Amino acid sequence: MDINDLRGVQTLIIMAMFFGIIWWAYSSHRKKANEEAAHLPFDDDEVEKRTVEQEKTEKKR
Repeated sequence: MDINDLRGVQTLIIMAMFFGIIWWAYSSHRKKANEEAAHLPFDDDEVEKRTVEQEKTEKKR
């Protein structure tokens, strides 16, 4: 067994890990967590406060 065989085995292991991570990320049991993460920017209550405050200051000008 030479270095090229070890490199081939390493490549297969890394490919298996990559496809495992892809399978885990897109599996159906992760759907709810992915949807929650996708909506995080829209769930910020502070954005609404800042928008209202900006409208108030713009009306004062």
